[in-house]
Amino acid sequence: MAYKYRGGNTEFYLFKHTIIILIGFALMYWTHKLNYKYFSRISQVALWLAIPLLLFTLLTGANINNASRWLVIPFINQTFQTSDLAKLALIMYLARMLSKKQDNIKDFNQAFLPIMIPVLVICGLILPANFSTAAMLFVTSIVVMFVGRINLAYIISLVSIGAVCLTLFIAVVMNVNMNNRVGTWKSRIESFVEGDAKSNYQVEQSKIAIATGGIVGKGPGRSTQRNFLPQSSSDFIFATIVEEYGIAGGAFTVLLYLILLYRGIIIAKRAPRTYGALLAIGLSFSLVFQAMINMAVAVNLFPVTGQPLPMVSMGGTSIWFTCLAIGIILSVSRGAEENTVKNHPAYG
Repeated sequence: MAYKYRGGNTEFYLFKHTIIILIGFALMYWTHKLNYKYFSRISQVALWLAIPLLLFTLLTGANINNASRWLVIPFINQTFQTSDLAKLALIMYLARMLSKKQDNIKDFNQAFLPIMIPVLVICGLILPANFSTAAMLFVTSIVVMFVGRINLAYIISLVSIGAVCLTLFIAVVMNVNMNNRVGTWKSRIESFVEGDAKSNYQVEQSKIAIATGGIVGKGPGRSTQRNFLPQSSSDFIFATIVEEYGIAGGAFTVLLYLILLYRGIIIAKRAPRTYGALLAIGLSFSLVFQAMINMAVAVNLFPVTGQPLPMVSMGGTSIWFTCLAIGIILSVSRGAEENTVKNHPAYG
C-alpha cells in the first residue's frame, strides 16, 4: 500500500495505525473503568442516535463499491462506518431489554415483540448497503435472545421466516440484472457457486497465499501475494497471516478467538446480574462470529463479504468500536470480581 499510494512512504501507515491503536487502547481502558450498569442507559441514547445516522448514511454517505456505508468525520477526514455504532448499540440495548423483561420473558406481546422491533429496524437499515453485517447482527441478536430465555418457539419461527426470506432474496438477486449493490451481491454469489477463477480474483489470490504458506510459512513480512491480493491488509489479512506464519499461525489465530469466546462465556457466568451476563456473551459472540466469517471467506467457505478481522485488520473506527466492545466486556469482568470480593467472608 505504501508503494502504491504513498510513493514508498511506509512510515505513513505505521504512524497512522499506531495512533489508531493507541486511541483504541485508551478507549478500552476508559470503558473498562466504568461500571457496566451505565451502559444500560447509554444504550438507549446510542440506539436512537444510530437510527438517524444509518438513514443519513444511506442517503448521503460516501459511496464505495456501490455501497453507502461510511460518513466522513469533519476536520480529521476519517471515515466512520455507522453500522459499527449500530451493532454495539443494538447488542447493549438487547441486553438491557432482556434483563428487564425476565419476569414475563416468555410473553409474545410484552417481551418478544418490543425486543424484536429494534432488531428488525437496525438490520433493515444496514441491509441495503451491507448485507453481511445485517445478517451477522441478526444472528447475534438471535443468540442473545436465546441466552436471554426468549420463548424457543418464537425464535424457531423467526429463524424459519428469516430462512424463507433469505431464499427468496437470493432468488430475486440471481434473476435481476442491475449495476448497483444488488449486482455486486449477484456477482459474488455466482462466483462462489460456480468457482470461476477469473471472476473470483480475490479468493483465488487468497488460495495461492494459503497454499504457498505451507506448515510454518514464509516468515514475518515475506508475503508475496500481498502485492496481488486486494484488501490484503484488511478483508483478506487472514490469507497473509497463513502465508507468512503457515497453517500453524492460522490455527493459532483461530485458537485466540476461541479463547476470547471462552473467556466471554466465563465472564458471563460470573456476572452478578443478568444484564452483565447478556452484555458479555453478546459482545464476545459478535466479535468471534465476525472473525470466523472473515476467515471462512479467506479459505472460500463463504462468498466474499468485506468483513474485517477484529483486532487484526488495518482500519480506523472499526478498531475503536472493537476496543469499546472489549472494554465493556472487561467492565463486566471487573464488576464480577468486585462482587466476589464483597461477598467473601473475609471482606471488611
